[in-house]
Amino acid sequence: MKLIMKVKITVDICMVIVLLFLMSYSIAGDVVHEWLGIGMFILFILHHALNIKWWSSIIKGRYTMFRIIQTVLVITVLLAMAGSMASGVILSRHVLAFLPINTSMSFARKLHMACAYWGFILMSLHLGIHWCIITGIIKKFVKAQPQALTWMLRIIAIITASYGIYAFIKREIPDYMFMKIQFVFFNFEELLLLFILDYLAVMGLFVFIGHYASTIIKKINSH
Repeated sequence: MKLIMKVKITVDICMVIVLLFLMSYSIAGDVVHEWLGIGMFILFILHHALNIKWWSSIIKGRYTMFRIIQTVLVITVLLAMAGSMASGVILSRHVLAFLPINTSMSFARKLHMACAYWGFILMSLHLGIHWCIITGIIKKFVKAQPQALTWMLRIIAIITASYGIYAFIKREIPDYMFMKIQFVFFNFEELLLLFILDYLAVMGLFVFIGHYASTIIKKINSH
């Protein structure tokens, strides 16, 4: 594997880990949340810098159905992250408290919540459409029969996605995405690990959807 690919994968793994802990917000603590937000900003910039060739070719070539969906997904993730980061700067009460910003805290809070949850889902879908790269790497390093490994990964994916549906509803994520609930409620007696596992399952659900939806679309394009 080339060094640039190793760096890309490392950055993407770090983004997934940071994203999961960012969703824990108050359980992890406000100060930790703000530092993680800054970390995500750096990783996000690095991710796009490493994929600058994709951006340079965005107006070139033919646009298939898959490429249209991929491009729209990248742009919406970018918008969600920009909204989340801008509102995060306004809401900062620790790391960036020194900045002289005077604006509506109520609007910033609502924007931050909406962008955070939409960004989480959209990034999971984005990861899903590139999941074949991850499975390809796993197959290279795991010593097992290709067919057996494929079925093992499918079973894990189905179990994760199935629980992800339950966690998606249990955590009231749709209500946060569509602003039906104005404040995020946390159970401060809950173990952080259990919270992370639930959100990991939700991420797995949308990775599953993104992966199989993109597989179907690619097959349609090939005919």
